[in-house]
Amino acid sequence: MDKFYLEIITPEKTFFRGEVESINIPALGGACSILAGHQPMVFATEPGSLFITVDGETREAFMSEGFVEVRPDETIAFSEAVEWPEDINERRAAEARERAEEQLRRNRSSAEYRLNRAALQRAFARLRVKNHGRID
Repeated sequence: MDKFYLEIITPEKTFFRGEVESINIPALGGACSILAGHQPMVFATEPGSLFITVDGETREAFMSEGFVEVRPDETIAFSEAVEWPEDINERRAAEARERAEEQLRRNRSSAEYRLNRAALQRAFARLRVKNHGRID
């Protein structure tokens, strides 16, 4: 299978850099799968599961909000946070979910609602990835 260069960058670090066979990224409106030679495009991401396939092995990671630039021979993703399952603090993610759920119940304004809903979405996505781990 053809490969392409992938780089995933967060504000704190470069999460991933290397040749991959495919990636599946949580995009607004649905997941986006990218293979070598993909048409150029730019799109926004939302919190969810990121799948990276290297040498026939697929790994899952959590990916937060950000954006992706796709070119035929490389893809660069910028995200607020990206974490492998083993790096996710399950207790902290569960606490964040509980805080967001409580804030949603209080629902003071539409702006607060959107912020709290996004926080809840991130917490659920982290917990989903933490509990799935490696995909075979």
